[in-house]
Amino acid sequence: MPPELTALTLAALLQVVQYVLFAVPANRELGVGYTSSARDRPPSRQLSATTARLQRAMNNHFEGLILFTIAVVVVTLGQQSSGVTQIAAWTYLGARILYVPAYAFGWRPWRSAIWAVGFFATLTMLIVPLI
Repeated sequence: MPPELTALTLAALLQVVQYVLFAVPANRELGVGYTSSARDRPPSRQLSATTARLQRAMNNHFEGLILFTIAVVVVTLGQQSSGVTQIAAWTYLGARILYVPAYAFGWRPWRSAIWAVGFFATLTMLIVPLI
């Protein structure tokens, strides 16, 4: 399997881990009755700051994962894998791993810097095949 696809697979597994990191405390804090409902009304209690941050980090990764997946598809199907795209793929994954604690613990301005590293790694993967 090309390294970029391996990084994508691991990024998808990271998304699963992020879901669990959010869902377990959310179920404890809001109650299974609410989290298993249709959620037609707002919860009677708020999430803790850390759990809410974990939710936002998870949602942010869903957004970033879309663009990263497109980049991996372009590189892989276009047979444009190179040392640069491989390093960019691993850089994206590393940045996304670091982003979870950075967001959860409110590391400022590092959270934004880590996000930017992942974004520019993805952008690199989109641009390199065009050159």
